[in-house]
Formats: sequence, structure tokens, C-alpha cells
Amino acid sequence: MTGIRRKRSGEAFDTIEPPGNTQLVASVVTITGVVELLGALSGSEVWLLGLLVFLPGAASALGTVRQTTFVAVWTTVVVTASVLLRDRDAGHWFDRLLLILFTLGLAATSVYGCHRRIRREHAMLRLRSTAAAMQRHILHPLPLLTDDVLVNGVYEPLQEDRLVGGDIYDVVDSPFGTRVLIGDVQGKGLTAVGAAFAVIGAFREAAHREPTLTALADALDAAVVRHNSYATHTGDDERFVTALVVGVDAETEVQAVNCGHVLPYVLYDGEVSVPDLDTGVPLGLAELADEPTTVGWFDFPDGATLVLSTDGLTETRSADGTFYPVDERLAKYVALSANDLPQTLHDDARAFADRGGPHDDVAVLTVRRSRRH
Repeated sequence: MTGIRRKRSGEAFDTIEPPGNTQLVASVVTITGVVELLGALSGSEVWLLGLLVFLPGAASALGTVRQTTFVAVWTTVVVTASVLLRDRDAGHWFDRLLLILFTLGLAATSVYGCHRRIRREHAMLRLRSTAAAMQRHILHPLPLLTDDVLVNGVYEPLQEDRLVGGDIYDVVDSPFGTRVLIGDVQGKGLTAVGAAFAVIGAFREAAHREPTLTALADALDAAVVRHNSYATHTGDDERFVTALVVGVDAETEVQAVNCGHVLPYVLYDGEVSVPDLDTGVPLGLAELADEPTTVGWFDFPDGATLVLSTDGLTETRSADGTFYPVDERLAKYVALSANDLPQTLHDDARAFADRGGPHDDVAVLTVRRSRRH
């Protein structure tokens, strides 16, 4: 059949856009004409009609129930009429009857199968819609704007059937300035997503309560510890979470706490720099640390762009095992706007990996001071 296009309804599920009725009728009539012509040329008209038997099956996979019913009726009528009118050899009556019954059976099965497919697709689309609504509350859609910053970026889970992966981010406009979180949950699977939810929920609550970033980081660590305690009782694996928390206010300097995460980059005046931050232990492992959580400061002047990412970007590898050179690529794209930079880096990393796709969840954020401030 012609005119079939795949329509993507979301990251987790594909539906098939059925062909138009005109296209369907034209396709069926054309195929029938070709079969009739081949049958006339070969002298085996009746047996070549067996090819038409499979038309309802194709329609059931691509069309609507009404379209499949039309194809099933058309095929049954054509095959039955051709068998009864053309092959008058009485010795072949059993073969003729068998072909007609086979056509009827496959036609009925195709209509039923199409009905089941449509019903299943509708159920999956409803589930997708519900999951998308949940995602909007779990990971707020980018860009995000506060009185202090404008945050834009790109987020892509490794597995397309998951709306949320192990990478997380959030932005909170708190009484103490804007707090920006980016993190990466160790491991994969649903338990990793559970740890991600735990950190995001704790961040949104504690960012409004804790006046310092160190206290905020301690609250996030406690949330991961509680999650791991629950996971242990349910037989799941414990997780740790690398995270970077940045606090931005009216001052030209910003503060940050790095809990084992990828260091940020500052793009300013055509230059790329990496702030000098102490790297602490990931969230969930604070009890194993020899020293308490510390906060670092670095310059973030008006007009600068702060780039935050997860190791899904920095650990992207080419076919020969070479890591993606983030520093080099940032220097190349330093003139790009903060809106275009995340997607450009993501696309460039995929091309660097020879189109093999990401090896991990990927999150890239750009942070700029807001003009609303």
C-alpha cells in the first residue's frame, strides 16, 4: 500500500498514521489490477488471486477498522467472483471452496486484529498522555526563567521508553536567590529513577528552607540515604547521586557545591574557563567523607554563560574509544547563543560517536543572568 507515514506521538510510543481513503482505494484497485493482469498473462488467474488474500492483513497493520473492513470485503468479493466465474472445472471445486473459505477467515481475522491494534494504541496514547503530564511536574520543561537567571538546555534519556532517566535538573527561585541543580543517579533502571525523584523532591522543598548551599546539599544527601534505606527493605539496589548545586543572586559571584559531579564551564568574552571547585563525595555517601561539604565561589558576570552537563556528554566516545573533547568543542561554539548551544553540543556529541547515539542519559544546561533582575 502507498501513502503510509509513521507519526511520532512521543518518546515512548509510535503510532501509525493511516492512509487517506482515496489513497487506500487507489492502492487496492491498483494491486487488484496488477494481479488480474499477471493472471491473464500467465493463464493462472485463480491461483494468483491468492495474493489478494494478504491485503486485509496489511490493512489491519496500517489502516483503521473501517478501512480494513473495506479491504476485507473487497478482497472477498473479488476472490469469490473470480473463482466462481472463471474456473468452471468441476474437479477443482474443493480447491475453489478452500480458497474462498481461507479468504473469508483471513478477512475476519484482519478486521479483528485491526480492532485490537487500535484499542491498544489508544490505551498506550492515554498512558503516554498521563506520563507526559507527570513529567511536567517532575522535570519542568525548559527554558526556565527566574528573577536571577534564564536556564535553557536539552535533556534526553538513554532509553526512549522512559520519560525520565537517571539525569536530573531543576531550578528554584528561593528567598535566598535562584538555586540550580543538575545531577546524575548512579546506575540504570526504575530504581535509579526513584532516586532521581527523591532528590528532585528534596531539592524543591529544601531550596526554600535552607539559607546556605551546604545545608541544602546535606538535605539532599539525607534524602538519598532515606531512599536507599527504603530500597534495601524492598530488595532494590542502593544508589548514589552526583550533583552540582549553584546559587545565583544579584552579586557578580555565584556559589556552588560540587558533590562528585562534572565541573561547570563559564563562557565569557570569547573565553572558556573551568571554576576551581572542591569536589566532594556524591549524595548518599556523606557519612564516608573525611571532611564536611564545602561551598566554592567563582565569577559569573552579566553576559557570561554557565554551562552545566552530566557525564552523558563528557563520557561520549567515538568508535575508537576517544572521549568527546568538551573543552575543545566549547571553544569552537563559544560565540553561539545560550539558547542554541545545548542542542548544538548534543548533536555534535552524537556525530562524534559516529551516529551510534548516546551511551548514557544526557543533560546539558546553559545559565545566563536574567534581564528581569
